[in-house]
Amino acid sequence: MTGAVVLDIEGTTSSAAHVHEVLFPYARKRLAAWVAAHRADPEVRQVLAEVGRLLGAGTAVSEAEAVRVLETWSDEDRKASPLKKVQGMIWSEGYERKELRGHVYPDTVEALDIWRSRGTDIHIYSSGSVQAQQQWFQHSPYGDLRNRLARYFDTSNAGPKKSADAYRTIATALSLRPTDLLFASDTPAELDAASAAGWRTVLILRTAEGTPPTPTDGHHPVSADLASVARLEAA
Repeated sequence: MTGAVVLDIEGTTSSAAHVHEVLFPYARKRLAAWVAAHRADPEVRQVLAEVGRLLGAGTAVSEAEAVRVLETWSDEDRKASPLKKVQGMIWSEGYERKELRGHVYPDTVEALDIWRSRGTDIHIYSSGSVQAQQQWFQHSPYGDLRNRLARYFDTSNAGPKKSADAYRTIATALSLRPTDLLFASDTPAELDAASAAGWRTVLILRTAEGTPPTPTDGHHPVSADLASVARLEAA
């Protein structure tokens, strides 16, 4: 019996296409104007300062330069913490205006209910900010799903998803042994890192996502959806 389940979002609980075709363009189009409108916000100033630190700048970069860098990172789909933070804040306004909605597969909801009925805690680990994760599940097509989820981890509070140390950090935060944790993702490199940290893993291959990643080493069990994983865990 698994002590807790940790789920990736893009391609695992939800459509990766929705993120890349809806959310990313929404934030990218508004980024410069949004930063200008919120430049007095301490959290926004902190994000701009963090851009400068990541660039290795000896002095703070200008707002215009920071925005240019954020736009470049967005175009490159860079997993940079300041970009993820500002995207999350822009999306927050989009959700409030009902211009955005998160995507969740139907089998994900079924899986969440199965695990909850068995007393298994469910957590999220995504490169998107914790704020963005919470809003994603709050504004799902199936209503607010946050009551089904316990904790959220991102690259700021856990670390890079392809680093084994990130999974050790999460295990420590949850006060669980690595062998009591199951990580589900559509990305083999992330699963390799979790496995290296002693976690159990499952590779989610959703053929509807287009061309799914191909496992090359056979180290990870494969499932086409999360509900099948949850039913097997509950058996």
